[in-house]
Amino acid sequence: MSGSEHRVTLKVMAVFGTRPEAIKMAPVIRALAEHPATEPVVAVTAQHRELLDQVLDHFGIRPDYDLDIMRERQTLSHIARRALAGLDEVLAEARPDVVLVHGDTLTTFIGALIAFFHRLPVGHVEAGLRTFRKYEPFPEEMCRKLTAAVADLHFAPTPAARRNLEAEGIDGAAIFVTGNTAIDALLLAVDRRRPFSDPRLEELVRSPGRLVIAEIHRRENWGEHVRQVCLAMRDLVRRHEDVRLLFSVHPNPVVEDVVREVLTGEDRVYLMRPVEYPEWANLMDRAYLIISDSGGVQEEAPSLGTPVLLARRVTERPEAVRAGTVRVVGTDRERVREAAELLLTSEEAYRAMATARNPYGDGRAARRIVDALLFHFGITRGRPEEYAVQDIP
Repeated sequence: MSGSEHRVTLKVMAVFGTRPEAIKMAPVIRALAEHPATEPVVAVTAQHRELLDQVLDHFGIRPDYDLDIMRERQTLSHIARRALAGLDEVLAEARPDVVLVHGDTLTTFIGALIAFFHRLPVGHVEAGLRTFRKYEPFPEEMCRKLTAAVADLHFAPTPAARRNLEAEGIDGAAIFVTGNTAIDALLLAVDRRRPFSDPRLEELVRSPGRLVIAEIHRRENWGEHVRQVCLAMRDLVRRHEDVRLLFSVHPNPVVEDVVREVLTGEDRVYLMRPVEYPEWANLMDRAYLIISDSGGVQEEAPSLGTPVLLARRVTERPEAVRAGTVRVVGTDRERVREAAELLLTSEEAYRAMATARNPYGDGRAARRIVDALLFHFGITRGRPEEYAVQDIP
């Protein structure tokens, strides 16, 4: 244990760079700002610029340090090099007491690595998720594992994540089961009384029929996998006249070019850039079905009772699969189409997946993370209570 029990202010630096990280770190930053014994400092790499800024604006977060590293068609090596150099200077100047990183991005690992170089403690939010496949998801699986090797505090969202960490030899005393901060953010955002800023979205959710949302963007799906999912989506819309498809098109041209090539001009298909987070949360709440390769959607949709077909071969979030609200279908055109057809034609199959059962949190994960930090640094006594969930076997 480091720090002093007489200390009244703990300087906590949150480091992140993408939209999903920002969404899930925002409740933590808010909880740190509200506690008199903690002082949040925010450093963003802006690994994703436009999508990150949407979330920062929504949650009113003003970064203390903004590296603005994003470049068009950037590679992993370019991201790593710019983040490494920028964060090295930031930590040398800020000298926080502890660095928090989130999840599985390249910013996550680089942030943890630079903190280690500066001999600063590292806290890993959303720790312990694993597929046990080196390249799936790529590079996220290895970013998580490498971050775990450096981290001093591991904030596991579920008991299953804790078990993964313990199996890797991490001391159980350094692991805190907190629930997932994605649920904290979701509960703040979902409000059916909130009108959509874009009239097209308002018209879309009010139109008769069933709304299907799709998004696919993960690096391991680039190319033919994206095309296969898009073709499956085109098949569905052509076969079901009551289906309206909203495809959230990632701005990376490697993805966008394929999506627009396959789906532009199709009736009842709406191609839109990713909308602001509150609107995305409310779209998920209104959707009949979501087809995605996203990590966060697997956590959020079970809270909303919206079935998810996961366009990946494996998932590091098996809890929702075991709960029955997420089904892993891969990216093969026929398999994706058949899985969606089942939910569109079988009321029994749909009802089985739409029964909301959320193993990921209760909206108090951020508060638990702050409590764990205060305990670890000796500011409070007594190990804080953890997220209690009936683990799904």
